[in-house]
Amino acid sequence: MLESSDVLAVYGWDEYFDDAFAAYRAEGLVPARIVRVDRGRCDLVTEHGPVRADTSRVDGPCTGDWAVLRPGDRPVVTHLLPRRTALVRSSASGRSQGQVLAANVDTIAVTVSLAVPVDLGRLERMLALAWESGARPVVALTKADRVGDTAEIEAEVAAAAPGVDVVAVSAATGFGVDAFAALLTGTVVLIGPSGAGKSTLGNALLGEERLATGAVRASDGKGRHTTVHRELLPLPGGGVLIDTPGLRGVGLWDAADGLEQTFADIEELADNCRFADCGHRAEPGCAVLAAVEDGVLTRRRLDSYRKLVRENEWIASRSDARLRAERENRYKAISRSLRQKYKHEGRKR
Repeated sequence: MLESSDVLAVYGWDEYFDDAFAAYRAEGLVPARIVRVDRGRCDLVTEHGPVRADTSRVDGPCTGDWAVLRPGDRPVVTHLLPRRTALVRSSASGRSQGQVLAANVDTIAVTVSLAVPVDLGRLERMLALAWESGARPVVALTKADRVGDTAEIEAEVAAAAPGVDVVAVSAATGFGVDAFAALLTGTVVLIGPSGAGKSTLGNALLGEERLATGAVRASDGKGRHTTVHRELLPLPGGGVLIDTPGLRGVGLWDAADGLEQTFADIEELADNCRFADCGHRAEPGCAVLAAVEDGVLTRRRLDSYRKLVRENEWIASRSDARLRAERENRYKAISRSLRQKYKHEGRKR
């Protein structure tokens, strides 16, 4: 039996987080979920209602995190509970560190606009991030009212998203919204580029105009970032929704497992290659290249796979280099401290 009220249960509190919080309960601290993060402060929901608190004592708080809160006149977040899942991309600054977009997510809804030609490579990139997070991805083909029959494009997208539910929706007409909502469970995050219709779809799921929306350019279907921050909102049918700003760049971050799941068809074909380390380029007995020749696998998909694998390996190498540099810097700092210590002791003698 959980001790927290039904208020927290609505926001996703369960036995996993209750067990993680147990050590703090005797200290008079309370659990809370982060709804929105600003610089140095955040909005949270507790069993007694909303709270705004200081976050200077914790590193990298994110929308969706479960926090340990010290209540009072000046509420402070003292700790973050271990994340069950996390949606992470490579830092927009290009540094060898990941950026957490949302924490403790159960379903990641990748939005793809049908108002413009579908970029399957970009979709595969977002699916790799989604699978890597530990959450379950689904694909929403938004603005379905802009095209006629969606069956052909749904089949094309499904081929690029093995194991993922793909649903065409129109928030403007209501087409497909109920079918899409039925796929969503727990904490849901909407991701996609600006103009993909995330906020409009979010409003349809919420049943009210809570999220700001804006017009898009007719030339390329891109829009302004009407969503400028991540915010967590309860859904009327249960669960909660996180809307995110449009993603200009979607860099992979340590997404080897996510790539394997995104390209499960290629990974399965590769098991039949003659050589275990086959690079699928010109090796004899390559089952992947044979599938391309036979029309079972498209050249575009193989090229996308190669590109994303190379990118992920490069990011991993940068991360390894950063960790090596940090270890070397710590070693140098210890060495300097010891030299100063011995020098000081030598003077005493």
